[in-house]
Amino acid sequence: MQIAILLFDRFTSLDAVGPYEILHRVPGAETVFVAEHAGPVHDESRALSLGAARTLSEVTAPDVLVVPGGPGQSAQMTNEPLLDWLRTVDAATTWTTSVCTGSLLLAAAGLLTGRRATSHWLALDTLRGYGAEPAGERVVTDGKYVTAAGVSAGIDMGLTLAGSLVDDRFAQSVQLMTEYDPQPPYDAGSPAKAPANLVEKARGRSRFTARQAR
Repeated sequence: MQIAILLFDRFTSLDAVGPYEILHRVPGAETVFVAEHAGPVHDESRALSLGAARTLSEVTAPDVLVVPGGPGQSAQMTNEPLLDWLRTVDAATTWTTSVCTGSLLLAAAGLLTGRRATSHWLALDTLRGYGAEPAGERVVTDGKYVTAAGVSAGIDMGLTLAGSLVDDRFAQSVQLMTEYDPQPPYDAGSPAKAPANLVEKARGRSRFTARQAR
């Protein structure tokens, strides 16, 4: 089994590393980071990079595809070689997945048309514009497509996938060994719970809100 995690310039690190931390534990699975060019790929802060061991041309039929999001996703929405690769590998995957705004790349490739999917809460309306049916849930499964909401939801998606790839007991064991037992000091992790002024400030700074206003 091959699990391919896509990287691109200015991806969000936890979008990729969260699922990786869960999925690389799947017995017998080869987990690879893949990008247009092999070598280090910088995250959105430019302070961290992950190494892509394989190029797109070297990964042609992964069993599982994970597409992260991040500010760099916007520049990839018209990257036809990348979108073509997504379509090509999707034809052979058992599971095609995304985290945060990675679902917009799947949607831009035409893979989520008519399907329920989620994304970062600021990007849900944009997701609708590409023909998907946005759902404000943490993890959404529609057929073989599993999409996760913003950033940290990739860990939940990884556990969901681990349960499907192996079984519930295995996924529970991984959850235990990673001590994934969220008890945040604040209850502001969604726009329904966060202070209204913080939500509005986030909307005002969002690249998606600015695009919609134009």
